[in-house]
Amino acid sequence: MNRIIGMVCVLSMLLVTSFTEDRMGAAEEHFMIFVPGGTFQHPSFSQSGPGLERGVEVPSFYIGAYEVTQEEWNEVYEDNPSAFRGKGLPVEGVSWYAAVEYCNKRSLLEGLEPYYVIHPQDQDSENYNPNDPLQWSVTIQPEANGYRLPTVLEWEYAASGGAGSLGFRYSGSHNLDEVAWYWRNSGTRYLTGDWSWPLIENNNSQTRPVGSKLPNELGIYDMSGNVREWVQDWMADEGTPQGVYRIVKGGGWIGDLGSHSIEFRGKFEPSGFGPDQGFRVVRSRL
Repeated sequence: MNRIIGMVCVLSMLLVTSFTEDRMGAAEEHFMIFVPGGTFQHPSFSQSGPGLERGVEVPSFYIGAYEVTQEEWNEVYEDNPSAFRGKGLPVEGVSWYAAVEYCNKRSLLEGLEPYYVIHPQDQDSENYNPNDPLQWSVTIQPEANGYRLPTVLEWEYAASGGAGSLGFRYSGSHNLDEVAWYWRNSGTRYLTGDWSWPLIENNNSQTRPVGSKLPNELGIYDMSGNVREWVQDWMADEGTPQGVYRIVKGGGWIGDLGSHSIEFRGKFEPSGFGPDQGFRVVRSRL
């Protein structure tokens, strides 16, 4: 009996070691999580109403287990736009246009068909933002197998845990500290009280290595916190394929508690970028 117990302990240690090594190397291997399709049933979303979709069927897709890291970015580009540099940190300072360009270039490097058709010289007729100096024409090839940004519904479905959602307010927990880097915990000391930029700025707050908090039900990390993430959609009425701002999700290391909830939809100019603005990739099929 003692021998059997000892063998079980050894096997358990090996499994834990293997899991840890896999997790540490996952970001470098472009680790993708399969999200089985199903009906979106997260309790925070209403049955109807602008921007909040529940009871909607979501097709299966693959999503990055981690936000795109600086190492992954530098496999495609020589320059690194990030304000905070370090191994395992998410890339930030990325505009929506830069994110879709990255998706196409990474697809080509891996022998995949690019998802986006980008014409920088043509003006996007769907872009109503007078302050966007780029307004590139960006269309999609839905049947392509390359990398792309998630739709807002895909992002929210994956963040909520998919068909097996446990109904958490944040991605993976009701306790934000368990799953996210945000304004209170992203610096030298834990901050309390009301959100305050001077407090954040004087606390050495910044992005943290991806995957260093707990994952959600699907094994996806940092869908609440660390960096805000671009998605495909415009911030517009349902079914309207144009707008002024693109949607950003997930809060970020600067964000307050409310911006990290799964249902919260932020907005940003497509050409905008900042030290809390990153992204993750998806693919319709591998």
